[in-house]
Amino acid sequence: MKKLSVGLLLLAAVTVFTYCGSSKQASTSAKTKPVIHYQANIMAIVQANCTPCHFPEKGGRKKPLDTYAAVSSQIDEVIRRIQLMPGQKGFMPDRKPKLADSTILSIMQWKADGLLEK
Repeated sequence: MKKLSVGLLLLAAVTVFTYCGSSKQASTSAKTKPVIHYQANIMAIVQANCTPCHFPEKGGRKKPLDTYAAVSSQIDEVIRRIQLMPGQKGFMPDRKPKLADSTILSIMQWKADGLLEK
C-alpha cells in the first residue's frame, strides 16, 4: 500500500511539473517577434513608396533605393526622413502621405534585426 501511495504521488508530481514547463515555453514562444528581411518585407515597402523618384529605371533622379545594398547603406537617413512630419524639410515619401506607423516600425525592426537580406 505504501509503495502504491508513493508511486501515485510521484506520478502526480511528474504530471504537474510537465504541464508547468510546457505552458512557460508556450508563452515565451508566443512573444517572439518575426524577423524582418529585405526581400520578404522591406523591398515591397520601398517599391511602393519610393518609386519613381529613387528608382533610376523609372526615371528617378534621387539617390537610388532600388537594391538591397542601396537601402541598407542609407538606412539611418531613410529612417530619419520617414519619421518626419509632412511639411518638414526632408520629409519622405515626397508628395505622398506619411507612412503608417506600423510600416515605419517594420523598417526600424529590420535595422534592429541586422538588415537581413533573405
